[in-house]
Amino acid sequence: MTRSFIENAQGYIRVAGVPNPRAKTNIDPARIQKQQAAQGATFGTFMHRTSTGDLRWAVTLFPTHGWAQEAGMSLEEFTDFVYGAAFCDLDDPVGAWLRLRDLQQQKVDWLRGKRQIRIEGAQVDLELSIAGRNFVNSHGRHSISDGEIYTGPVENSANGWVKFNFPAMMRGQWIKGIKLVFRDGRVVEATADENERGLLALLDTDEGARALGEFAFGMNERILRPTGQLLFDEKIAGTFHIAVGAGYPDTGNTNRSALHWDLVYDMRPGGRMYADGELFYENGAFII
Repeated sequence: MTRSFIENAQGYIRVAGVPNPRAKTNIDPARIQKQQAAQGATFGTFMHRTSTGDLRWAVTLFPTHGWAQEAGMSLEEFTDFVYGAAFCDLDDPVGAWLRLRDLQQQKVDWLRGKRQIRIEGAQVDLELSIAGRNFVNSHGRHSISDGEIYTGPVENSANGWVKFNFPAMMRGQWIKGIKLVFRDGRVVEATADENERGLLALLDTDEGARALGEFAFGMNERILRPTGQLLFDEKIAGTFHIAVGAGYPDTGNTNRSALHWDLVYDMRPGGRMYADGELFYENGAFII
């Protein structure tokens, strides 16, 4: 994305499809950090214009051998997975997206007006505030595949810790076993079982990179296993994700950063969430 394009374009369509997702594996994380930071102003403009509707956008993925290999599938299997995750294999894909929209809206309506979220599980003990924040119903209008509801937590509210049970990739850098400790909304400790140096470089991109910009639920029941491609992994039904870095302005979050990095936690093996003390989510499912 060039700065001129993002400042002036009315529409943006991105079709991702790298032949080798691991091409940047051995690049110095400090160089990745510089690249990320250099795009901060352009990314901030993109976040603002898309949140206001001034810039219409859509993103999807073209199946490649590289992504199929990361997912542990043949190219044919991965292609079927991509089309299935987007409901394109159904007789009425639009109807399927509208049904998911309505289901997600029920959850958004229930969460409206809630103030405090507490998450408990084998590898998570985290509390954050959503007081006064908007949940967005994301149902296939921009991201394909899709299926999530998300908000921006109160900037100084996150306290606790989480060790993510899915690996994460950012800028071609794979990082596994990420554990983050939050205090008053910021990451104060960060470790990883693999590529900790890459993790720390990303978190030090800028002042806002260690703050929490997003809290979300994956809702797409046609995506049930991780593939290594975040466009799909963050939508897995039974998971939640948080993003360190920039928040979406339409949620009410004001954190700004050149980084927006979604990290996914699987709640299906066991875990609970409470809203203002009321249990509403257990073992990867809403119970309200």
